[in-house]
Amino acid sequence: MIETIELTFAYQGADSQREVLHDLTISVPAGQFVAVVGHNGSGKSTLAKHFNAILLPSGGKVYIDGMDTSDETLLYAIRETAGMVFQNPDNQIVTTVVEEDVAFAPENMGLPSAEIRRRVDGALAAVGMEGYLNNAPHLLSGGQKQRIAIAGVLAMEPKIVVLDEPTAMLDPVGRREVMNAVVRLNREQKMTVMLITHHMEEAAMADRVLVMKDGRIRMDGTPREIFSKPDQLREMSLTPPQTVELLYETNRRAGAGLSLEALSVEECADQILHWLGE
Repeated sequence: MIETIELTFAYQGADSQREVLHDLTISVPAGQFVAVVGHNGSGKSTLAKHFNAILLPSGGKVYIDGMDTSDETLLYAIRETAGMVFQNPDNQIVTTVVEEDVAFAPENMGLPSAEIRRRVDGALAAVGMEGYLNNAPHLLSGGQKQRIAIAGVLAMEPKIVVLDEPTAMLDPVGRREVMNAVVRLNREQKMTVMLITHHMEEAAMADRVLVMKDGRIRMDGTPREIFSKPDQLREMSLTPPQTVELLYETNRRAGAGLSLEALSVEECADQILHWLGE
C-alpha cells in the first residue's frame, strides 16, 4: 500500500538546503498498522507528509497503492487513497455543525446526496460519534474534535489513514478515545494505518514500529521486539513504555530475570506476581 524507494528529502533555504530524510526504503502491506516514533527532529512528520503528497521527494520515489506521488496527474487520486489527520483538529474542522463538517469532502467530490448520507453516517459510527450529528464542533472536547476530524477523512473512504501525532494536544482521556477509534478502524475495517507518535504506549498498539533518528530508520520490528531493547531506545532519546521500564528496573535492582516483552499492564502484573510467588 505504501512504498518508498531510497527516499531523500531536503528543505530548501535561501542559500542552502537541509537534508531531513536519507535514502529511506520502506514497504507497508495493505491492512498493516505501523507506528513511527522518534525524537523531535528525527524526520517522522516530514516522512508522513510524503504519504499524502503534501511533500514530494528530493530524490528516490514514493508510491501510494502503486501511484507515483511525483506524477501531478495522480495527485487527486493519491489524496483520495491516503487521508491525512493532523495534530490540531481545529485546523481540519471547517463548518459549525458536525454533520456538515464530515460531509464537506464527499460534497466536494460531487457525490450524490444518498451516497454522502451513507458515508457521513458510516464515518461517524466508525469513530463512535454517531450521536453528535447536530453538535457544534467547537463545543466538543479535544478527543471528540479529533474523532470528528478522523471521520471527515474516513468519509472520503481512503484505503490508508495517516495520522501525524493526532493525540499530541489531548489529555489522557482524549488520547484513549482517539486511539480506540484508530485501533478499531484497523482491526474491524482492515484499513492501513500510519501513526506518527511520541507516545510509546500508543506505538505498542501497532503491528509494527519504525524507529527514526536523524532522518533514517534505525529499528524496524514488532512492538515486543522494539520495546524489549530499552537501552537501544535510550540511545535514541526515547523512553520505553512504563510496563517495560518497570520490568527493566526490577531486573536491574533485584535480578528478577523478567521478560521485557510484556507490554500490557496485565502481562506486566502477571510476570511480577509469578516472580514474587517463586
